[in-house]
Amino acid sequence: MPNEMQMSSPPIWLELSQRSHFSNPPLNGSPNDCCEFRRSAMGVRGLQGFVASVCPDACQTVDLREMAEKHRIDHPDSPPVIVVDAMSCVRRWYTPESWVCGGQWREYLAILEDFINAFMAAGIKLVFYFDGVVEEKKRDEWIKRRMKNTQEIARLFQFVKTHRKQPGREMFVLPSALPTFTRYALKSLGQKTVCTLQEADFEVAAYGLQHNCIGILGQDSDYLIYNTCPYFSIENLRLDKLVTVMYSREVLCRVLGISLTHLPLFACLLGNDIVPESMLEGFWHKCLTTSPRRNNSYNRRTNILLSVANYISKIPCSYSSLKHLEEILPLGSDKTLLCRGVNSYLLPGQQSPWIPPNVTNCQMLSLQQQSALCQDKEIFQLAKEQHIQSENYLVFNILSHGETECSNSLEDDYDTEIPGQALIYRPARQHIYSLLLESGKGGNRPLVKEWFVYFGNPLKQPDLVQPVQPSVTGGTPNLKTLWFAKGPDVEKQRYRTFLACFNLQGEMEELQALEAPVAGFCCLLAYLMMQVSSLSLEDLNAFLALILCLKGKSAAQLTSLQLAQVDSRAVHLGAVLIRGLTTLLLANSACGFPFRMDDLMPWAVFDGKLFQEKYQQSHRSCSVEELLEGNESLYTPFQNLKSLICKVCKTKNRTIQSRPRGNGFNTGREQRDFNPRLQQPHRSHFVSPYHNQMRGFTQRHLQSQGRESGHPHRRRYPLPPQ
Repeated sequence: MPNEMQMSSPPIWLELSQRSHFSNPPLNGSPNDCCEFRRSAMGVRGLQGFVASVCPDACQTVDLREMAEKHRIDHPDSPPVIVVDAMSCVRRWYTPESWVCGGQWREYLAILEDFINAFMAAGIKLVFYFDGVVEEKKRDEWIKRRMKNTQEIARLFQFVKTHRKQPGREMFVLPSALPTFTRYALKSLGQKTVCTLQEADFEVAAYGLQHNCIGILGQDSDYLIYNTCPYFSIENLRLDKLVTVMYSREVLCRVLGISLTHLPLFACLLGNDIVPESMLEGFWHKCLTTSPRRNNSYNRRTNILLSVANYISKIPCSYSSLKHLEEILPLGSDKTLLCRGVNSYLLPGQQSPWIPPNVTNCQMLSLQQQSALCQDKEIFQLAKEQHIQSENYLVFNILSHGETECSNSLEDDYDTEIPGQALIYRPARQHIYSLLLESGKGGNRPLVKEWFVYFGNPLKQPDLVQPVQPSVTGGTPNLKTLWFAKGPDVEKQRYRTFLACFNLQGEMEELQALEAPVAGFCCLLAYLMMQVSSLSLEDLNAFLALILCLKGKSAAQLTSLQLAQVDSRAVHLGAVLIRGLTTLLLANSACGFPFRMDDLMPWAVFDGKLFQEKYQQSHRSCSVEELLEGNESLYTPFQNLKSLICKVCKTKNRTIQSRPRGNGFNTGREQRDFNPRLQQPHRSHFVSPYHNQMRGFTQRHLQSQGRESGHPHRRRYPLPPQ
């Protein structure tokens, strides 16, 4: 029989949690304040805070070791498993003191290992889930969040320029690409890591139910709505004792006066990703004026939650009741919103009295192959499997629907000399898109929709990016060859094609002679030096000293490194480099993995504080000896790598000049209330990677060149140090 939206028997977690209800404040702060990194509109707005303030009995302290032991007794053939909503945990996991310089990746890797070991010591297996897509229904909210993040990053750079140091934790921003690399970090540590094909919370809840997990670890109020295994708080987790807060659906329902069956409709009538809050204001007003549960000591949102619960507790649990609600609510042209909203909370095998039994929530995935840009079933299936297993990067998104996105990076929008990373790496992405997407009628490849955050892009619509075929000696191989063929000749072809994506195919022999992480880093560095004309010999020296000095340093040594000050331009360059590593991952995935993915990870080639140190030393014109920490064995590799990159640039008519900046830090004289991203013109269609790639960058130059014109909307920029 289908699994109804009711618990069939008293669950083991209820028995354990009854021993110690959580009556004191949560272990690590109130759920009202928890996890601002997590999608702000995720779940039901205000529900997590409501649980903490109005029904604290639903916040129950639980000992995860006890729960695991109880599970082993009841299910001796299956180990205790916790499924982790990783995207709601990354902020909690990133605890290194330094975060603004680009990331302390080796320290972070050690922290993740400690987290895993704490659960392993208790015999608990972890399964980590990451968002693999941004669903169309979430796009508007995603854009709002990106615009808000842009303003936060602008304030952060203003602080760094003014004070020459990292701000306090209240201005904390995740290092660029942290969620992406966390996925690979966990995989490298031997953990089962899943990248989703649809919204992560649905897949997490489904996995927890289907695999009899002891719970879900995360911070997302939707887990109070799904009828799945228990929901544990990452924000309140005490790792040393494996004690946290469990949010009880049963207690929540008792306080609200409803049953578990009501929860999906309750969530929809409060507003969620499918039913907008703007459509519900009139309904809320009606509920508030007629509800006997209204309490003047509560805020409006709390009274809305109580009043809506009171309303639905009095109507029959039936499809006809839901249809009646759809008629009286101003749902516009789509009268099925409520039905779709309730249905979105039903996990595989579940049914609800609110919707007809023939409606299912699992139709979307079966349509993916039919509507995919890639119609080769073998290629599509392999890309899908690698996507789910966190083995490739973005390839499945491009092959399935020709769309990709990139969130904010720690970039200074007021630095007129460095283009946005989205534009710097676009020519390389265009070559990669050409490898992935076959030509259609007339020889044209389909355009790729890019939702990338950069200066001057209001994100009103995606950029439409034209694939551009790379120049590969002997011709560009197809995906069948790159992904399925075997033999030494094919391995060379993969490597050659990878280099061609970055216009480096002529340097194959020299790069192949290097250690793989150094070769990948040099590919990226040579590409950067060619693309960004403002990069100097001092910048090149700093990057090379970083990769060479990093090799012998432990996480503990890097943790103890202290910086006297922080340079905002080095912060920006660190973020650009890290985003470049994700471009290497994409190229590597498309070309059939000429590199091991582990060789392209930031903990192999980058450390934020160490880069700051090398950058500042280089721009103070320190000697090579000081730059390389007196290690004579590094002098020859340093000169060889520098000669290689300068030679590559020279073949492209790019001469790298010396421009030492000394201690001439940016002074931060910019107006703090100016938001350039919202005031720039924007064009969304791109064909050539060379004529249009720097348009946001050009706008910044035009703006800065007009700083003496007296125009009221022109921005004054400090002159670059001489």
